[in-house]
Amino acid sequence: MTQTKVEAPFVENNRPFRNLIINGDMQVAQRATAATAAANAFNTIDRFKALDVNSNGAYTTEQHAMTEAELGTTGQRFALEANCTTADGSIAANHYAAIYTNIEAQNCMSLLYGTSNAKTITLSFWVKSNLTGTFCVAFYKDDTTTYWCTKEYTIAAADTWEKKTLTVKATEGSTTLITNSAGHIDQDNGVGIALYFGLVSGSNYHGSADVWETGTLFTSNQTNFLSSTSNNFYLTGVQLEVGDAATDFEYVPFDVQLQRCQRYYYVHTSGAESNTSHVGLFNAYSSSNLQISIFHPVQMRAAASADFVQGTNFYIAYGNGGSDSFDGFDLGSEGNKNGSALYTSSKNVSVTQASPYFVRVYGSTGATARVAFDAEL
Repeated sequence: MTQTKVEAPFVENNRPFRNLIINGDMQVAQRATAATAAANAFNTIDRFKALDVNSNGAYTTEQHAMTEAELGTTGQRFALEANCTTADGSIAANHYAAIYTNIEAQNCMSLLYGTSNAKTITLSFWVKSNLTGTFCVAFYKDDTTTYWCTKEYTIAAADTWEKKTLTVKATEGSTTLITNSAGHIDQDNGVGIALYFGLVSGSNYHGSADVWETGTLFTSNQTNFLSSTSNNFYLTGVQLEVGDAATDFEYVPFDVQLQRCQRYYYVHTSGAESNTSHVGLFNAYSSSNLQISIFHPVQMRAAASADFVQGTNFYIAYGNGGSDSFDGFDLGSEGNKNGSALYTSSKNVSVTQASPYFVRVYGSTGATARVAFDAEL
């Protein structure tokens, strides 16, 4: 018998989780997908925060569903979309706006920051805007001593998807800030690295490009995204990796991406998803207090805080042959990274003590109801 040796095919870029950015394809949006005003918070796309500091203008963010043509160009199904809703043509010195994402410190160990072997990193992303001109991305290093390195890029053609690649050396600008001990990043659950995609920059935040330094954010060349209510800005395919060249975008299955996002924010129940969304099976500790322990689907970054949307008769409890509508929940102090406790002692509940109760959103009354847990950086 003649045997033929079959060589295994060569697979490029097969190192898993080389992308340090979670949800860089913008596919997970647990809070909202529709236009939501930027409020210095995570408004729509998970892991991407909309900042607008000391502004006379305003903008919204939302999840943009790509057309087939856009998919064919970028390889992405979704993008983060920002739209100027109130113009500010004269930017104050203390005003800046940006879309930013934090990377947990213990996910940054491969960078070797704080040592002489600190690594070069490369950022790649797709961007589109009606504006052309210079925009900035600020690389922020937290822990020990905070340092910034700003990179400029140009949007050359209006309303056209363009791919950008920016490389940042540990010694950018012939500095040794990152390679010395002050460049160290702790192996913990705090912020290690953050990326700020500039939209507006006042003079208080102007610094130099292509150098690690302290106390700056963008450069004076940053285009003013808030100059007109006609302005838009789209971002997707964000990938940050170790090395001096960009590799193909690393696609992560949706279920994996969702679980990674749930480490920082978890929606347990939402009236927007269904007007009969299930909350859980509660025990009536007293005639006015239902209680439940909720186990998170993944271990969260830290003990979670409450992100509850509640109001008069937003929820209903069924049990003991009857039902009672009530207003919402209080978060118990017993929670930890793995679970949270809910109480209803101050939410207008009337139940039978020691009986079990099934609790859900109360139809259209609770259309905006939400029970969510927040452990964001």
